[in-house]
Formats: sequence, structure tokens, C-alpha cells
Amino acid sequence: MAPRAVWKGYLRIGELSFPVALYTAVSTAERVSFHGFNRKTGNRLRRIFVDRDTGKEVARDDQVKGYEVAPDSYVVFEPEEIAATVPEGDKALAVNAFIACAEIDDLYFERPYYLAPAGPEAAEGYGLLRETLKRRNVAALASAVLFRRVRTVLIRAHEDGLTATLLNFDYEVRAAAEAFADIAPIRIDKEMLDLARHIIATKQGRFDPASFDDRYEAAVVELVQAKAAGRTVKPPKAKKPEKVVSLMEALRRSAGMEASEPAGKPAKSGKRAAPRASAARAKAGGAAPRKKAS
Repeated sequence: MAPRAVWKGYLRIGELSFPVALYTAVSTAERVSFHGFNRKTGNRLRRIFVDRDTGKEVARDDQVKGYEVAPDSYVVFEPEEIAATVPEGDKALAVNAFIACAEIDDLYFERPYYLAPAGPEAAEGYGLLRETLKRRNVAALASAVLFRRVRTVLIRAHEDGLTATLLNFDYEVRAAAEAFADIAPIRIDKEMLDLARHIIATKQGRFDPASFDDRYEAAVVELVQAKAAGRTVKPPKAKKPEKVVSLMEALRRSAGMEASEPAGKPAKSGKRAAPRASAARAKAGGAAPRKKAS
């Protein structure tokens, strides 16, 4: 089944425009999810809103939104008042500037989408933009009303098409100084640096997303399938805490050296790869459940 576009409009660069569509690039729909149940009756639970003071259920039509301006003091808004603040979209993704791909900090990346042509009339303009971005190694900064808000979008060449990544606003990204304020300056021993470089050199690799496994998801899949088949899954034994060692000793062990060996000796390789989630699913008796577990 062809994917469903989450937004359709026109990409506009000056006087040039052509129809495009956004498609979800990342989804959590394949994850196993659970419903809530009453342990005593076995009945499904449903979420309701109740008055905090009276404990009575509040009908949807009687619910309004409020903003706390002081402790226990709120201003209340009718749905029409909030709706009036939503900007009107013109279905245009307008390119404002072109920047070097390496110029933008990835802390501003929020959510990626695939940006595809929406009709044969878009082929030429779409292809021209994709090839230009790819050959110049630049990205396009665009703006549009998406999902009820004015959003800034980063458009980049990707394989045979384009991606459109929603960007966080500046006020949403916290300053690094807040997190790093308590980091004290330290001087690193030269031998430690040499060992660290050695570890990096021996473990050099390439990013392959298929090699990373969601072990929690695999364990949940196995648990669901075991329960459905009437089997019992024994929880894994808790690992014993490892003995605390010095940083130097830990580096030497990581580099595959004995305590007396000098830095620079090749690391020993004997670790086995972690089991893939697909293997865990096969062991559990089949493919992962596609529907929500009940």
C-alpha cells in the first residue's frame, strides 16, 4: 500500500513552484503497545476527565483550557479564542535561503519527513532542486504553516529524493552551559590519551542503523507471544555488579592489554555480537505482532 501524505502543497523558490507532499520518515507504530485493564473484571479501561474538587466527570463540551498566571490562579480560554491564533496556511513551503549542510547544529533537528513530488508536473523542478543541493552540498531553509504552526524546515538531498526536517525553535533548545556548568577543567594523562586513541583506532567502524537492536522491544515481543501461547517466560538473572577499577586499568582492559603491557599493542577481539531483535522474534515463534496487544 502506498504511504499516505501528511501534508500536500507547493514548494516555492522565488518564481519557481511545483507540487510536493510530505511523508512520515520515522514512526513508532510498529512498537508493541498495551491497553489498560481492570485486574478484577478483565474489562478494558477508558480515560475520563473529572473535576478535581467534586470528583465528577466533565463532558467534552464543558472542558476549556486555562493557563496558570500565578499559584492556583488561571486565565481560561474558549476553543474559539485559541483557534483564532492558529495561522492560516497558504499551502506553500517557501524557501528563504540556502546554507551549507554542516552549518546547522543538529540540536535543532526535531522530526524528519520525506519530501516527494506530488504529480508529474513537479518532476523537472524537483529534480533540479535535488541535484543542485547534492552537487553544491547545501540545504534549503524554508517556512510553512504545518500542523497548525508556522514551522522552519530544512530541506536536503537524500538518495533519489529530498528530506524535510522540522527544526526546533531557538527558545526550545537549552544552552549547553546549563548542563556543563559543573564540569571542572582537568588535565588528562598522556598515557590515558594514547590508550583512548588506540581503543578508537581498533574499534573504528561505520554507522549502520540495521546493526542496532531494540532489545526491550524484542523481549516484549517474546513475552507477548509466550503469554498468548500459554508459556511462561522466566526473567533473566540479575547481573552481579562489576568490581570498581581505576580509569587507567579500565582503559588497559578496553584496549585488550594486561596491566604490564605498554600502550600500542593490538587489542584482542573475542566479543560476540549482541543478538538481533529479528532473531529474538524468530526464536519466540514468528514475526512481531502487528496489532496492539490486549
